[in-house]
Amino acid sequence: MFSSQGHAAVCYDCIRVLAQVVAEESGESPEPPPQLRQMPPRDIYASLDAYVVAQERAKKILSVAVYNHFKRIRTGDSSSVEIQKANILLVGPTGCGKTLLAETLARTLDVPLAVCDATSLTESGYVGEDVENILLRLIQAAEWDIPRAERGIIYIDEMDKIARKEGVNRSITRDVSGEGVQQELLKIIEGCVANVPPQGGRKHPHQEFLQIDTRNILFICGGAFDGLDRMVEDRANAGSARLGFLAGSRSASAVPGGAATNVTPDDLLEFGFIPEMVGRLPITVVLEPLDRNALVRVLTEPKNAIVKQYQHLFQMDGVELEFTQDALEAAADRALEHSTGARCLRYVIEDTLMDVMYDLPSLTGATRCVVNRNSIEGLEPPTLYSAGGDEVSLPTEPIRKSA
Repeated sequence: MFSSQGHAAVCYDCIRVLAQVVAEESGESPEPPPQLRQMPPRDIYASLDAYVVAQERAKKILSVAVYNHFKRIRTGDSSSVEIQKANILLVGPTGCGKTLLAETLARTLDVPLAVCDATSLTESGYVGEDVENILLRLIQAAEWDIPRAERGIIYIDEMDKIARKEGVNRSITRDVSGEGVQQELLKIIEGCVANVPPQGGRKHPHQEFLQIDTRNILFICGGAFDGLDRMVEDRANAGSARLGFLAGSRSASAVPGGAATNVTPDDLLEFGFIPEMVGRLPITVVLEPLDRNALVRVLTEPKNAIVKQYQHLFQMDGVELEFTQDALEAAADRALEHSTGARCLRYVIEDTLMDVMYDLPSLTGATRCVVNRNSIEGLEPPTLYSAGGDEVSLPTEPIRKSA
């Protein structure tokens, strides 16, 4: 609601009605509904492949799922068959590209994207955020254009953290940040007309609300789901021999496609999701952890690769930045030690180049910077060269590198 010095107030619905009246009286035609960018699965995959390294199966499944979702929107009510919305669940360890996939999809299809964290949500009436606040973030991402927001994408991270808590006696204790949040999310994920407080926060009975239809909003939920792989493996081994020479012969690696790619609704139920939530996330996409070779590719191949970004920053100072192959491999090894996937790569490169970036703008004569394995491991600073090939020393004593 908009107010003028506390003397008058106009709700958002009235503003929209008045805008339509003014447009009709002035002879202006109303703005057409936003057009969806039509892309076949192969083109969506190619766009994902330009930013996301590895995860080939996941990118293929996402491309088809997103194409079918927006084809359903374009068809609308004209089809004789009602096509249900298919929301997506991404399962994979931290730093494997879940958020990046959602961001790239939104950028590719030119639709607004809201990224939120499920751990901040609680059941209505309790301390924390109401689930409707994630819809407000989408409206804000669409610059308050609600029809455009109604065709956007919402990515809910840390979805595994709202699994039903084990050992909670639901007849005595309410699981307000676990099962309670799942119950609250059901309606907006399936599709409804939701009332969203325009200022965020908790709902109050006398405030004006923004109304948004969630039937065409694509919900992508993601999480690490620690322990889910063991559940899949136990299920796969359930009928195998436990004694004699065949004991343990049927492992996760013996399951076609590996244990991780064989997640079923029963596994999600056992993990702690309520049946209604599992039914509203029919497409499960499993992402694999990034190995050493994949992390090296992350450094150099994507359009926004970390090495390319720093090379551009150095070019702005007139310096060519070069990484040797063993330096890239050493950076991948350091990232693997931290067990955070690609998230750690920027930290490693920033840590390596910090001293050089501190002194470089004040140096004269340096035109080339070479980073090798010893630089990544903190044994020596990156080497600077002049145009004639002579080494250029850093004037500042290098700061000791962190682990």
